[in-house]
Amino acid sequence: MANETNNFAELISHCKEYGYIFQSSEIYDGLAAVYDYGQNGAQLKKNIRDYWWKSMTQMHDNIVGIDAAIFMHPTTWKASGHVDNFSDPMIDNKDSNKRYRVDHLIEGFADEQSAAGNGQLAEEVLKSMDALLAKDDYAGLKKLIEDNKMKCSISKTCNWTEVRQFNLMFSTEFGAVASDNPDDNKVYLRPETAQGIFVNFLNVQKTGRMKIPFGIAQTGKAFRNEIVARQFIFRMREFEQMEMQFFIRPGSQMEWYNFWKNERKKWHESIGIPAEKLRFHDHVKLAHYADAALDIEFEFPFGWKELEGIHSRTDFDLKQHQEYSKKKMQYFDNDIDPVTNKPYGNYIPYVVETSVGLDRLFLTIISLSYAEEKWNKEDGTEDSRVVLKIPAKIAPTKLAILPLVKKDGLPEIARQLMDECKSSFMCFYEEKDAIGKRYRRMDAIGTPFCVTIDHQTKEDNTVTIRYRDTMVQERIALSDVKKLVLEKIS
Repeated sequence: MANETNNFAELISHCKEYGYIFQSSEIYDGLAAVYDYGQNGAQLKKNIRDYWWKSMTQMHDNIVGIDAAIFMHPTTWKASGHVDNFSDPMIDNKDSNKRYRVDHLIEGFADEQSAAGNGQLAEEVLKSMDALLAKDDYAGLKKLIEDNKMKCSISKTCNWTEVRQFNLMFSTEFGAVASDNPDDNKVYLRPETAQGIFVNFLNVQKTGRMKIPFGIAQTGKAFRNEIVARQFIFRMREFEQMEMQFFIRPGSQMEWYNFWKNERKKWHESIGIPAEKLRFHDHVKLAHYADAALDIEFEFPFGWKELEGIHSRTDFDLKQHQEYSKKKMQYFDNDIDPVTNKPYGNYIPYVVETSVGLDRLFLTIISLSYAEEKWNKEDGTEDSRVVLKIPAKIAPTKLAILPLVKKDGLPEIARQLMDECKSSFMCFYEEKDAIGKRYRRMDAIGTPFCVTIDHQTKEDNTVTIRYRDTMVQERIALSDVKKLVLEKIS
């Protein structure tokens, strides 16, 4: 575990050094749990998002995509239950005034016990926590913390307040007109993207002439006022979700729930995540809207954590919006029910949701890809490199074009190849430094293919292509470069 922790710290440093992720507002000492994506990070994030979007909206003929606004009418969040239910149990240390999310405090204690060889105690504590959370037993949670003498990381004391709920939504004022009652102008930054889909259910269904079963997909920013945001970009206050709500007939939810949980696990494997690094984890305590829920978990460097959630949301959301808005959220199904031999008629659809955090998926890909390699060369000396083995189809830059020297017409040939390829995939041109240094730099960035233009290119129109993962080099025709890269990334 210590070695994994060290590697994770090095990965975070690597992400900054090579333009993937920066601390937000770093020149002002940063803003806790908020990050900016650099030039390579933004491109990788876009590639992951595009791959998800294509798999949902292009590869399924009954799923369409929308882009709903971040600001929504405040009644939306009353109807959805977020105003009353979107909160986490918190506890404060009286000596340091530091606030903790209860589950994070207990999980941190369990991690410490596991690292110290007390695995059984860690397992028992986590099992007790799950049972107490399921019953909303806050007194029991405090007793669990006190009985195990869990300490604040700052004060090192066990002097705790009572456990209480803390709402996670950010609020702000909307419009320029002042009011004596601040609640008159209050709006929320959305804590999830799903509600933008639900309130547009009828708009999409009617304009798209969608027939159940069908899905609506969306990607976009969400905001949660996490008290303890940690583990780099795993849990942030501003993050991006990729969600799909699949509308179905009542009674068919478990069939579609099982379909989508398996479909989504296969999708993660298709993007390069090993099957043994993924697992299903059923929820012990269900959300107020669900009749079944599970997480697809990934084994991060800091342990098994949620990557994607699959939820059977029943008809809760549409029914709530119908009640609060006084607008019918029904669908007329003229297919014949084999039991009654009559049309199914009007009903409020049930929903199965798939929801994956784009930032968490980014972290998954980057942590799987990061490697520090050492080997002995033929002369007996040791060589090494740091490489990001990002799957070629989502790598930020696909091809680096490197003229061997900055003269003799080689840059001109390289620029010509760049012009030929850049409309089809991201390319990078560089002529500074020795070719070995440039290869190492491209390895660290994660570029899967490098092409070197040398003097032989002028003689026979061939180039050297180097493969990042194996470091194998081969000679191919200059005219075949674009075709080869397209085949590898398709």
